[in-house]
Amino acid sequence: MSWFRNLSKFSAITKPPRNTQPFHHFQPLTFLSHHFTTTTNNHASSDHGGLEPTKPHEKPRVVVLGTGWAGCRLMKGLDPEIYDIVCVSPRNHMVFTPLLASTCVGTLEFRTVAEPVTRIQPAISREPGSYFFLANCTSLDTVNHVVKCETVTEGTQTLDPWKFTVSYDKLVIALGAQPITFGIHGVHEHAIFLREVYHAQEIRRKLLLNLMLSDVPGISEEEKRRLLHCVVVGGGPTGVEFSGELSDFIMRDVRQRYSHVKDYIHVTLIEANEILSSFDDRLRRYATKQLTKSGVRLVRGTVKDVEDAKIILNDGTEVPYGLLVWSTGVGPSPLIRSLDLPKSPGGRIGIDEWLRVPSVEDVFAIGDCSGYVESTGKPTLPALAQVAERQGKYLANLLNKIGKANGGRANSIKDIEIGDPFVYKHLGSMATIGSYKALVDLRHSKDEKGLSLAGFISWFIWRSAYLTRVISWRNRFYVAINWATTLVFGRDISRI
Repeated sequence: MSWFRNLSKFSAITKPPRNTQPFHHFQPLTFLSHHFTTTTNNHASSDHGGLEPTKPHEKPRVVVLGTGWAGCRLMKGLDPEIYDIVCVSPRNHMVFTPLLASTCVGTLEFRTVAEPVTRIQPAISREPGSYFFLANCTSLDTVNHVVKCETVTEGTQTLDPWKFTVSYDKLVIALGAQPITFGIHGVHEHAIFLREVYHAQEIRRKLLLNLMLSDVPGISEEEKRRLLHCVVVGGGPTGVEFSGELSDFIMRDVRQRYSHVKDYIHVTLIEANEILSSFDDRLRRYATKQLTKSGVRLVRGTVKDVEDAKIILNDGTEVPYGLLVWSTGVGPSPLIRSLDLPKSPGGRIGIDEWLRVPSVEDVFAIGDCSGYVESTGKPTLPALAQVAERQGKYLANLLNKIGKANGGRANSIKDIEIGDPFVYKHLGSMATIGSYKALVDLRHSKDEKGLSLAGFISWFIWRSAYLTRVISWRNRFYVAINWATTLVFGRDISRI
């Protein structure tokens, strides 16, 4: 064993002294100093520097706030040869909202409706002057062309939010909207919205948990009925599509795999007026008939109060629930209301016909957070994906045109002809109602006549249209495979 003792002595001799500063031998990281400024304050400081204004030899910078339909379509169309693109959002992906309801019951998996920002605009991960920051915008300094931000943190063990600034040459606000609760007590505490992937995940976990709890011995009949009562508030396309998906899930999967409680589970859809009010009258009647036939109970009423296990309607009726989904439309977020910018009727950021914010240089607004100012004489456009997507496409072309005319720098657009204003033409509406049936309304407005279809053919059109609208070929493949798997093997009811 002498060779082992010699090896031990050699190891002891050659072992380097312990370095109490593990990064002592690394040179300072200077490769980002060209774009960023930092301060020496501690981590709890309110200011940690940020992204400096662009230099004359650099490309002008477009800062995009938000990763919804409008913001992502804009970034996809921007020319990275002309601009550096910086995106600030608390979400690093776009959600394909028309298929979000399908993920709640296992028809589709969650990743099929999420498209990473860096796949939509690869320059964000490749170009040295383009970035994505997982952060919230907290305020704007439009005089100095600066966006103030705060990083997103989750959980109790994370670091404190890091505050920084981003200078811009052109700013596009595409922050979307938030669900409307009409000030009703208890909605935020007890209801689940359906706007984000994590909302769909929460709905799915809650639904499956209630199914399993209701099968436990000793649960009373009344409690079983409450746990398995799914209430949807709001009869717009989102609420109707979710109710249809839920009724399909009950009829095709729950009745087979949870036979002990199949007679207790049911769905109630509450709407103050007519469901699908933007659709043709004939289509609304067809939807009402099909939903009722599928076991969805339609209730005409207004919610007065939301409690832990029941909701109270204006007429005093108490409706117990195990799962409550709130889908009553959207409105401006507190941040949008707080910004010192012109406003449209309803509180959105005011814009002109070219999607510019009036009286503010180099600031544009698109999507659900924007609306025409009164001086334009135009009505506020509906909060629809096709509106936001078309605005994003138009503004991307407009900014590319401005950049090619050397107007990409801050305060340099005044003498440039920017072309035709934005014009929106409604292409129609679609909604699935379950049982392989859907509605297709191709009228350009509620008052015009046009083609409207309902039934299986419409369902096929609905699926085909949205399959082609999914952004990437990767997600199109995922969606097609998930649809085929669900058709053959049923929905995945694992509670993960």
